[in-house]
Amino acid sequence: MEGITGNIATVGYGLATIGPGIGLGIVIGQTQIATARQPEVAGRLFTNMMIGAALIEVLGLLGLVAGLMFT
Repeated sequence: MEGITGNIATVGYGLATIGPGIGLGIVIGQTQIATARQPEVAGRLFTNMMIGAALIEVLGLLGLVAGLMFT
């Protein structure tokens, strides 16, 4: 293992982005399905989607901060 260099925090951040990525895909996909079924509630769905997406993005940022803090 002499050829491996770098920091394990980099791997940790890469793994920490998997969850928010899957979460965003599910949230946005389900919002599109709901908008296709009931276009009249698209405004409220968009607002709720943006709040959910912001909370999901916080998870990715926490992974980045934790990776930088523990180096």
